[in-house]
Amino acid sequence: MNEKIYQTLKSAETEDWLDYHVIRPICYYLSVGFARLGTHPNTVTIWSMIIGAASCIFFAHGCFYYEGTTGLVCNLIAFFMLMVADLLDCTDGQLARMTGKKSRLGRILDGAAGFVWFIPIYFALAWRFYQHHDLEFQFLGISDTPQNALIATIFVIALALFSGFYGLAAQQRMADYYIQAHLFFLKGEKGSELDNSRQQQAIYDKMGPETSSLERAFQKSYIDYTKKQEHKTPQFQRLLAVLRERYGTPEHIPTEVRERLRGYSLPLMTWNGLLTFNFRTAGLFLFCLLDVPTLNFVWEIVGMGILAMYINHRHENFCKKVADSL
Repeated sequence: MNEKIYQTLKSAETEDWLDYHVIRPICYYLSVGFARLGTHPNTVTIWSMIIGAASCIFFAHGCFYYEGTTGLVCNLIAFFMLMVADLLDCTDGQLARMTGKKSRLGRILDGAAGFVWFIPIYFALAWRFYQHHDLEFQFLGISDTPQNALIATIFVIALALFSGFYGLAAQQRMADYYIQAHLFFLKGEKGSELDNSRQQQAIYDKMGPETSSLERAFQKSYIDYTKKQEHKTPQFQRLLAVLRERYGTPEHIPTEVRERLRGYSLPLMTWNGLLTFNFRTAGLFLFCLLDVPTLNFVWEIVGMGILAMYINHRHENFCKKVADSL
């Protein structure tokens, strides 16, 4: 990889193969273009949100089995729009590091982008199921009556909500936290964005009457975001407390301790990468092309859920091991 591109990454160790060799180089050249235009990273993030959310219009169409060539084209457009949204979502961070325009709001917006994409997409898939459900009904032996279609769609909406909030949201929230934890082990506090709820609450409490309601709402949601990350990682929180007690500031943590933590964390980054956009979206694309997009919800809850539990278990175990040894 070109050294200039490498300098805009958080770390090569937290990137999966596709991101490192394909996505990040493309985003670098997009960042160069946006930098020359004077575009702020937050503007890029907002465009990412708009394009990703708008893809729901095309995701609502059945694919080739139900709508023929028109349906296939609509699904391909949906995939293309979602990939463009992801490229822009990756570009904003590289642009911020390239131009020095990092901001707390940018960090919050970046974390929210994926949710803004997938909420309308998941509701579009539920509507798609209401319109096209022959394959599922045939497989399950259900009579295709208006009443059965309505009942099944209500169930699919409930499945989509569970998949979105307890699957996608929870898994990506955890994956992002483990990336920041690895960067903390690798580079220290200044090299990571390992936020905590106490700091974020303090920022919220200092907001004066001049602070907009929108910024307050974003900050409040980010406090909840960090609290959920901390709740899922009690042993990691204990490790951080032990490191603070023993060494004071992160800069004083001995190199051998950092290397030990990095050694435990690095193998998990490969698995953790599967919880992020590329692998997750490949599943969505596959199920949509096969015209059974509701299986994406099942896969996200069960398959991705098991993977998330495995990563969480491994991470908590090594944090406990190191904390006990200190």
